[in-house]
Amino acid sequence: MPLSDMEIEKKIRQHLLKPFDYESVSIATEDIQISRILIFRCNGDTQHTLKGQFRWPDTLGGKNATLTCPKNPSSSATRHCKLCGSTNWMDPDLEDCSPLVETIPDLDHVDVTPDNALGVVETIEDLLRNHSTLLYDELVTVLNKLKDIINVSVVTPNLGQALINIISDILESDSNLAPFTNTILNITESVGDSMVGYEGSSTLVAETVAISVVDVHPGEFDSLSFGVLTDRTGAKPEIFINKYPFNGTVAFISLPAVLQQNFPEHGQNPPRIQFQFYGNSLLFKGSRPGQILNTFVVSASVTNASSPITDLSEEIKVTLLHLCPNMLGKEVECVYWNFNKNNGHGGWDNHGCREYNSSSDYTTCVCDHLTHFGVLLDVSRTQVDPVHEQILTIVTYVGCGVSSLFLGITVLTYTAFEKLRRDYPSQILIHLSLALLGLNLVFLVNSWLSSWGVYGLCVAVASTLHYFLLASFTWMGLEAVNMYFALIKVFNVYVPSYILKFCFLGWGIPLVICVMVLIVNREAYGGHHYTHARSTFQPLDNSDSFCWLQDDLTFYVSVVAFAALIFLFNIGIFVVVLIQIRHMRVNSPAGTQRGLLQDLKGAASLTFLLGLTWTVGFFTWGPARIVLLYLFSILNTLQGWCFKFF
Repeated sequence: MPLSDMEIEKKIRQHLLKPFDYESVSIATEDIQISRILIFRCNGDTQHTLKGQFRWPDTLGGKNATLTCPKNPSSSATRHCKLCGSTNWMDPDLEDCSPLVETIPDLDHVDVTPDNALGVVETIEDLLRNHSTLLYDELVTVLNKLKDIINVSVVTPNLGQALINIISDILESDSNLAPFTNTILNITESVGDSMVGYEGSSTLVAETVAISVVDVHPGEFDSLSFGVLTDRTGAKPEIFINKYPFNGTVAFISLPAVLQQNFPEHGQNPPRIQFQFYGNSLLFKGSRPGQILNTFVVSASVTNASSPITDLSEEIKVTLLHLCPNMLGKEVECVYWNFNKNNGHGGWDNHGCREYNSSSDYTTCVCDHLTHFGVLLDVSRTQVDPVHEQILTIVTYVGCGVSSLFLGITVLTYTAFEKLRRDYPSQILIHLSLALLGLNLVFLVNSWLSSWGVYGLCVAVASTLHYFLLASFTWMGLEAVNMYFALIKVFNVYVPSYILKFCFLGWGIPLVICVMVLIVNREAYGGHHYTHARSTFQPLDNSDSFCWLQDDLTFYVSVVAFAALIFLFNIGIFVVVLIQIRHMRVNSPAGTQRGLLQDLKGAASLTFLLGLTWTVGFFTWGPARIVLLYLFSILNTLQGWCFKFF
């Protein structure tokens, strides 16, 4: 058992005060004064290593400390306390100790410290070589350790390269990375932000990831570009800074000089611009239904920026190579990775980004902010030719204007003359006309209001348009219900407060749906290619500035599915009513000489009244898409005009 400090001091004092006699020489104790006794020892120390935690006790200089191995207690580890003018611990001898970490879950028992950080990195690299697939918990463990390593270490280019290699290995594994996209992006950016030990710039490249960091001087910044060259055969990509794009460039981003407005002031930490390239699209699974990520992803960020980099007066230009050539002219969409989408898991967003030009091989986007950029390819529909799109826009606006006029006349006429609105069908027609009138009017002013660039206003317009559309569908369904009661259930049918209940359903159901959308996902409403910079009046530009449902799941559930249910029911009622009318005509004493003409007229009236022309919209794809789009636009925008014949 080691002696205490007091015991050691007592023994030393006894030896020093003992008289010394040697032959004729004698030294008495009264000739010696002890002013101070210095005890050389190594203080206790705790080490966290890949072979376990070792708590080394206080040890006298020149002595060894011995501990049992955590993994194999039958063996021991030693550490020498060196004495040379002063004492200090030597590196421990852990040769006989087995490593604690043999699997990825074992990493949870290792505390990362500056001393063992590099060893943890090497261990993770070794473990990933034997893992083609990482489970959810294994990904959590590895990513947490990477964050710990960055937090406790001085990230040199060598350590940064090792970290980038690990991230690349994770991306190449056959793992579900969707829940970890934000975490991986943040870790990669932290590597570049924390890196030291280079002059001017540094580039780290792995098979599927590359980053470049450039330290800039605010007063000297003009512009900066970043390009990536790869043959997509698994070889590491080549990075070039401030060079003209070469043949084979898969991603190129150019930063304007206006960016320096967001640099910190002189005397503060200098700005650092970081570029990132991700050569594996599996990391980004936030694509919308019917869309695929058809490019690699490139990003740019500024460390130590004085303010968020948004709404730039001079836009950032990003050019990306299509992974699959867009030979059929399918619609492309310029997007960026929004970390806040999908309850914090991240997803694609188009706010502040727009397509500049696009060919079969490349798309160039311009954006007013910095982030991770990509291009989505719409595989669900072919883009409408610009000429047809302009014609369809004009047809739609003219048709909506004419329809609104006659819907207004219909409502005023039935309201002014009490005799016209005494029966149930007339009252239902008034409500249907009001719903369609609201739909047409909101549609007509939508683009203009969207161009104001006020997000809250755009949400209000989109939700109002959604409400009147659902109300129109609901009242068309109630028209069918009323026909069923009138023509099929002719006898013994009495419903108290008949119209009041219809109003509760016709106006209440759409309201409930819209309120639920606002509560569950307010971001579902927004503008198509919406930007705050647009402030001009463009009444016919419904493709560039239009407030509507932007979330595909919400659209398919609250519009497509709802409309499909209504129209399936209406089609059934339509067929039953036609059969009933035909039977009544055949059995009437007047005969059937004009029966066919009357049946056709009745069928046409029912088609518009029940909104069956809207079903054309479900078939606007394939070779006949353009023709059906024209038919859909003409029939539905003029639905209100046809009401004047009822």
